[in-house]
Formats: sequence, structure tokens, C-alpha cells
Amino acid sequence: MEIEATPLSPQQQAYNGGGSEQRAGASAKPLYRNPVVVVNFLLMAVGTVSGPLLFRAYFLHGGSRKWLTCLLQTAAWPLLLPPLCVSFFSRRRRQREESATEAAPLSLMSGRLLAATVAIGLVIGVIDFLYAYGLAYLPVSTSSILVSTQLAFTAVFALVVMRHRFTAFSVNAVVLLVVGAAMLGLNGGGDRPAGVSRAQYYAGFAMTLGSAAMYGLVLPLMELSQAQHAARAGAPVTYTLVLEIQMVIGITATAFSAVGMLVNREFHSAGNSR
Repeated sequence: MEIEATPLSPQQQAYNGGGSEQRAGASAKPLYRNPVVVVNFLLMAVGTVSGPLLFRAYFLHGGSRKWLTCLLQTAAWPLLLPPLCVSFFSRRRRQREESATEAAPLSLMSGRLLAATVAIGLVIGVIDFLYAYGLAYLPVSTSSILVSTQLAFTAVFALVVMRHRFTAFSVNAVVLLVVGAAMLGLNGGGDRPAGVSRAQYYAGFAMTLGSAAMYGLVLPLMELSQAQHAARAGAPVTYTLVLEIQMVIGITATAFSAVGMLVNREFHSAGNSR
């Protein structure tokens, strides 16, 4: 049984692409047949699986630079520059063919969306640090279970921020994830790694859970900012715009981590693997 959804707001309608003709055209080609979407899903899956293992291996082998692992989570943002450049030159060529006087804008982001994205990037930087701190003292299995509670937080914040309704499946997932996290907490540090004190274990537990909660809030806020931008601009959110948002988030979060490394004097040991 599914709870009936409320009508979409004007911002959500604009965010979803406007009228029924656009939605019908989009539904004609399933997402799994879009090579760009498939590549993105594969890269995300590889990063989600390998990232925690590599970071945990770093800490197990004596690494202690938490701000460095925080920075590495978003330091790959320059990889977004080539597709953005291709998109810009393609957009400029089409603009020249349609109008000889108007030049194609360098970015599709408005000032308000840029400010909101920078703020979200700073929050992502805090989330990355909390996650790195948790991985320093928790097993990968425990950290992964705690991070998965992000889905529960996302469902709750999506209801509050975007007025998305719960379904029977989402309620079931939220209950299971909350129960799983609670059982880990009641375990009393039984899976605490060797050399990690009880205080460090519970600090890592709390910070990892906090990072999941904050990320659960960030996702609806990103959707809200994009929906408001689409409503003001009168155009749907495109793949290029999403790439620009991701790049600004990556730059901001990386700069935040770099400042943390500078304050904690981690740059002076850049030549040292630890």
C-alpha cells in the first residue's frame, strides 16, 4: 500500500522538466540505456566499494592524517572539467548558429544557485571530515552500516524539505536501518579494533552517524535548490548543470579540507606517507 502523494508544487514541476510532453519523451528511453548514466552509476559503485577499504587500510597501516583523507574524497573534481568544456563549446556552437549576437554563457548556474551550492560544499567538507574520523576508529563493516542509515535520514528530510511522501517500502527501510544502528550501539564496542580505546570507538561511532544524518539533509537541500533554480529560470535541470553543481561542491569541499590541513600542519609532512 502506498500513501497518496500530494500535488507537485510549481518548483517541483519545473524541476521535473515542465509538461507531460517532456516527461513522455524522457520515458521513451530508459535510463539504463543511457551510456552517460550507466558510466556514472559504475563509477559511483566502484568508489563506494573501494573508497572505505582504501581509507581503512591507510589507518590500519599507521596513517593518522584525517584531513588528508577528507581532502581525497573530493580532490578528483578536475575530472569534471573535460566534459564541461565539451558541453560549453557545443553550446557555444549552437548559439552561434541560432543567434550571431548573443554569446553562450560560460555557466548555467545563477547567482543564487551558486551561493547555495557553495554553502552545500562547505557542509560536504564537514561531512567528509566526520566520515574520515569515524573510519579511523571503526571497522569498515560497522562504518558501512552506519553510513547506510543516511537513507533513513534522507527519507525523513525529504518529507520535511520537499514534501515527499513515505511509502510502505520506505517506512520498512527506515525501520530496519534504525534498528540496525541501534543494535550496533547496544553492542557496546564488541567489534572495537585493537589499539582503539572505548572513547575513540564511540567518538567514531557518533561522528559517522552524524555524517550520515548531515548527508541525509544535504540531498533534499540540493534538490530544493535545483527546483527553485528551474522555477526561476523556466528551464529543466540539465546534465551539464548537475556537473557544474558537482564541480563547485568539489572545489568548495576540497578548499575546506585544504584549510583544515593547513591549520593542523599536515602539509609539512606531505612527503611522508603517514
